[in-house]
Amino acid sequence: MLDRPVVHLSDDERLDWLRLIRTENVGPVTFHQLIRRYGSAAAAIEALPGLARRGGLSRGPAIPDRKAAASELAAAAAVGARLIASCEPEYPPRLAALDDAPPLLSLKGRAELLSRPAVGIVGARNASAAGIRIAREMAAALGAAGLLVVSGLARGIDAAAHRGALATGTAAMVGGGADVVFPPENESLQAEIGEEGAILAEMPVGTRPLARHFPRRNRLISGASLGVVVVEAALKSGSLITARFAAEQGREVMAVPGSPLDPRARGCNDLIRNGATLVEGAEDVLSVLRGLSGALEAPCPVWLDAPVETADEAELGPLRALIAERLSPVPAEVDELVRQSGASAAAVLTVLLELELAGRVTRLPGGRVVLA
Repeated sequence: MLDRPVVHLSDDERLDWLRLIRTENVGPVTFHQLIRRYGSAAAAIEALPGLARRGGLSRGPAIPDRKAAASELAAAAAVGARLIASCEPEYPPRLAALDDAPPLLSLKGRAELLSRPAVGIVGARNASAAGIRIAREMAAALGAAGLLVVSGLARGIDAAAHRGALATGTAAMVGGGADVVFPPENESLQAEIGEEGAILAEMPVGTRPLARHFPRRNRLISGASLGVVVVEAALKSGSLITARFAAEQGREVMAVPGSPLDPRARGCNDLIRNGATLVEGAEDVLSVLRGLSGALEAPCPVWLDAPVETADEAELGPLRALIAERLSPVPAEVDELVRQSGASAAAVLTVLLELELAGRVTRLPGGRVVLA
């Protein structure tokens, strides 16, 4: 395994990290940029009002106070969970290496499992008996081979994958709080994973899962994994969102083929048609993963050693109007904005940071921005 920097947050630092990521208009990418720029969450919090005003916000952004953050930490502890930071050794290493890694995750269960190389298994909620058997047996074999099986604790294929790997190691990425049971029929399975495996959540404890939370959950499944296996999926299923995230994150996308007469196979067959690797069992998956350079090594989080980015105010003044003019409802690549402006990357990133904190810009995957 590659050496990776290990940073343990103090209690005060964890409070500040929580306050910063819960601040209005601060997402994961912006959070990590602020840490790079100011060196600590506390310093970033102090700078937020000025940044937001320069971006056009007439008031300072809503920042939770220390009491609110402490209450959230206490609520997590009360249900047997704790918050781990993306700079800490317990955090899933491949997820930590992404630009948009959640700065904090609620963890309930065995943290030591998260250092293992992982593979995601996802699929249809209304799975067939054959699909459930394939997922369960594949997960059991992959777990026996030393892999951590990651899924989303949904009914059907997800639940089968978790059950198959429960004895060897499984992690559930959930769309609500780590303590919230969903769906209800998985209550006993979720309790077992909380004891024998690991449950991870980006949302605060007590949060009921909503439809908009599940794509965020899906990117955690793919981000923590070497690759994702899809077992049964309709053409417009959430499993295909996970596969798309996997491709964007540079993960392997694998799919189990099925009968063209079964609508639950169309998504998998379409993935294979468009370049996903056809797999029929655990040995096929292992062959794909063995072929990856450094697949069994954990990468370092990219942001820890990144240089502090600064820009001179004399450069920023005229640049603010130019960047505002270039932005539109059509997504623009940040690199293209740098090229067109002729300004330094640090200056462009500073202006975009100000606009995002003011709620005028939204970041999209792949280094793109769009008017909010």
